Amino acid sequence: MKKKLLYVFILVIVVVVGASFYMLGYSLTPDPNRRDVDSAYTVLYKRVPDMKPWVDSLKANHLLKDTFITMSNGEKAHALFLGNQRAKGRTAIVVHGYKDTAIKFLYLGRMYNRDLGYNILMPDLHAHGLSDGDAIQMGWKDRLDVLRWAEVADKLFKDSLNGSQIVVHGVSMGAATTMCVSGEKLPPYIRCFVEDCGYTSVWDEFAGQLKEQFGLPEFPLMLTTSALCKLRYGWTFGEASPLKQVAKCRRPMLFIHGSADTFVPTWMVKPLYKAKPGAKALWVSPHSEHAKSYTDHPDDYRRHVASFVGKYIKVRQ
Repeated sequence: MKKKLLYVFILVIVVVVGASFYMLGYSLTPDPNRRDVDSAYTVLYKRVPDMKPWVDSLKANHLLKDTFITMSNGEKAHALFLGNQRAKGRTAIVVHGYKDTAIKFLYLGRMYNRDLGYNILMPDLHAHGLSDGDAIQMGWKDRLDVLRWAEVADKLFKDSLNGSQIVVHGVSMGAATTMCVSGEKLPPYIRCFVEDCGYTSVWDEFAGQLKEQFGLPEFPLMLTTSALCKLRYGWTFGEASPLKQVAKCRRPMLFIHGSADTFVPTWMVKPLYKAKPGAKALWVSPHSEHAKSYTDHPDDYRRHVASFVGKYIKVRQ
């Protein structure tokens, strides 16, 4: 009997460990086609069909440029950028979502650049798009990379009269990144934030997807997979918490979430909004599923963003 119990125990351990490796790989392995630029543009035009003429015009006039920075480990991080003569130091850093690329979110870049008159800088996060990396960071370590990109944006677009005034705007995992940035010690030129459908924590998001996709409870797999993540990548699902970060944020933030979002459930925006001290606003877009608030309601989206950001980013002519 004792031998049988021992064998069962060993079998359970083997299964849980194996499942943990599978879950970590499933969650954090980059898209193998992430460097396919043509495919990224195809996705962009499918999401927002009227984008192609604007992008074609930028390409024809060599206005949409790219740059990179080299990280301390030698890896290169990539970004797109585009200036605007009307910007006078106003700049938007737009942060893409999970297994996406900067290119696929150029519709938000257009909103800021063409419609609102901002410069834009749009990074490919670690292990996304043209940026190096072998594991997705779910917005946690990415927060430090975005702060590096803010330094780049400041140098690229600082105005002699107005200096730099930056809004960080992220969607989905990019929104989680944005919120994680907001809780750090910030340079004065980062003035405000817009988070669109970000999660409360990596733990909450993965636990929800574990139940939704596989019908499995949190225990024990979340604990073991998080521990494995710590061993391999240096962070845990629990510490990667936008909720804890927004509680430390003292700069203004606009929260956006679709009322029909089930991938990052709409309920998550409520504790996030509640935790944020100081200046803030909330818009729940009617009937929108995950990351579709802009495509469902482009005029309302633009109006909410312009109204909120315009309170904190102003220029002297």
